[in-house]
Amino acid sequence: MEKIIIVGGGVNGLCAAYYLQKRNTFDITVIDRGDISDNCSFGNMGFLSPSHFIPLASPGVISEGLKYMLSSTSPFYIKPRLTMPFLQWAIKFYQNSNQKTVEKNAPHLSELLNLSRRLMNEIRDDIGDVFDMEEIGCMMMCHSQKAFEEELKLLEGAKKFNLEVEVLNREELQKREPDVELDIYGALLFKDDAHIHPGKFIVAMKNYLENNGVNFQLNTTVTGFKKNHHKIGSVITDKGTFTADEIVLAAGSWLAKLAKLAGIKLLLEGGKGYSYTYEYVEKNIRYPAILVDGRCAVTPWHHMLRIGGTMEFSGINDDVLIKRMEGIFNSVKKFYPGLKIEFPPKDKIWTGLRPVSPDGLPYLGKAPGIDNLLVSGGNAMLGISEGAAAGQIISDIVEKRSTPIDISAFKVERFN
Repeated sequence: MEKIIIVGGGVNGLCAAYYLQKRNTFDITVIDRGDISDNCSFGNMGFLSPSHFIPLASPGVISEGLKYMLSSTSPFYIKPRLTMPFLQWAIKFYQNSNQKTVEKNAPHLSELLNLSRRLMNEIRDDIGDVFDMEEIGCMMMCHSQKAFEEELKLLEGAKKFNLEVEVLNREELQKREPDVELDIYGALLFKDDAHIHPGKFIVAMKNYLENNGVNFQLNTTVTGFKKNHHKIGSVITDKGTFTADEIVLAAGSWLAKLAKLAGIKLLLEGGKGYSYTYEYVEKNIRYPAILVDGRCAVTPWHHMLRIGGTMEFSGINDDVLIKRMEGIFNSVKKFYPGLKIEFPPKDKIWTGLRPVSPDGLPYLGKAPGIDNLLVSGGNAMLGISEGAAAGQIISDIVEKRSTPIDISAFKVERFN
């Protein structure tokens, strides 16, 4: 059997393993530096979002980021660093944050998101409805009239990409959330969106894959690769060496570091997010929502509630800046004054690093110069939204089949 090693046990790695094991022709091993419960896929908001067709690198994001940088509670922060990889990433991010690039990239991003949205339904039907998937859409909530009027501009793009959107005013929103008092001017309900419990999804996928013969090598750090001309023969770790015929790098914000070990240059930065999950809220909200002018998000699962947000570029670390969580909490209370929640204890606040490419699109496909190395990552805030599609595409490439969508915009070497 052909041996495949997948480095990374987040949503991209697990979805790649899921589609590859369907063929029953591969010996698959997933290597992860942790126990998979500490990666960014585990603690995020769980959105499946065809509505997010505008890449993170877009007009206004730089000026908005500069405006927020001096505030300790702001939703956006860049720690200035003079390292060459960061400077190169920052320059490319700036160059891609324009309308022309967005118009070029949005159709590719939309195709990927819509493919993944369809595939997630198939995965649920296959492995079981065990990760709290709800298909009720996602609200784009606006506290101010100005934010609401800006958000309405998305309707043209949504129509272009065949998304169903409902516009709701304050009174209509309150009827949708009868258990909690709102202070919201209006919202767009993107009906094609859905949400899951990402932690339950990761656990369910791991259990399914183990039951179907996929091996897991956890708490294991990749330290290098043994190359022979244009192929990698084995993966070197702190727990031994593993031979491979095909290798998939899906290591989230550690992707650039691992790619460098293989001789591949990737521009990638980790954007830290924060979240906290309330295990029981007696009178909870019903709809997941992005609080547009609050710059954070909320996700309910029955009586559970997760609040989260921020994009903090401060390098690879898991430091908790309590002021960032204060900003999230205060925004949630501003939008939902009737929500009975307390500020979370610092030692229970979750942080994770989202892997952000310079144009907000993922790296997906063959690595340049190495015949048997594939890359899947750089999804920014859309890892859960794009993971299923990325997994199928990786499987198709390994099996030398045509991919279901054009992936030219996601080329691994596009910034070299």
